[in-house]
Amino acid sequence: MNITVNEELLAYIDPLTPDEHAALERSILAEGCRDALVLWGDVLVDGHNRYGICQKHSLPFNTVQNASFKSMDDVHLWMIDQHLGRRSVSDFQRGVLALRKKDILAGRDQPAKVEAPADTSGPAPWEESAAPPPAPAAEPALTREALAKAARISSATISQIEKIQKTATPELVAAVKSGTISISTAATVATLPAEEQLAAAAGGKKELQQAARQVRNAKAVERTEPESPEGIIARLKQTVAELTAENAALRAQLAEQMA
Repeated sequence: MNITVNEELLAYIDPLTPDEHAALERSILAEGCRDALVLWGDVLVDGHNRYGICQKHSLPFNTVQNASFKSMDDVHLWMIDQHLGRRSVSDFQRGVLALRKKDILAGRDQPAKVEAPADTSGPAPWEESAAPPPAPAAEPALTREALAKAARISSATISQIEKIQKTATPELVAAVKSGTISISTAATVATLPAEEQLAAAAGGKKELQQAARQVRNAKAVERTEPESPEGIIARLKQTVAELTAENAALRAQLAEQMA
């Protein structure tokens, strides 16, 4: 049968580590490919690692069609829910996936174009004997509390991950992904200018922790010192500028969606 690997779907979820991939390969070589690959038409949705290993060693595998997908958003939501249900996913990954889910559900408030599967011909809606994956349910936009509950992390952690996504350099993101530093430390360092983040990341774990400590100490000093009228005015002006820029970005995003 013809199976298409969509590069966007392949990259949508963080890849296995080399050790995890090696363990999966050993398992498949010893026991075969026990779980069916999930397809949407001829597009591979779930099982990219298993498919690659089976192709490498010319091993048989089963497939199952999910006929409930109506758009790529449905595919993404299903992939997110599958990975949130796995114990091996880190807290940072959980937060990133939950925030992706939030964005997709928020986007559904706007009229969406329905996409057809890549291949409508071929096997019956459900192939092989494997049980079909659950159909994606229509869900309301998530509150921060519901988002945290779905990801099994705290609301504070969700906020920290949002901050990391918005302002952290790739080097800082890589450090928190690898577990070199905690999410809270990364969120604190992410408040620094990009060049200071890069310098801290280049120094490794101790340098990143030191940078976070300095930021926290500076904030503690600010809280104990009375703020001058000039400082209050400057802070308010900065807040207005940030809100104006954010409002302009939201207007541009809304105009693009309506177009």
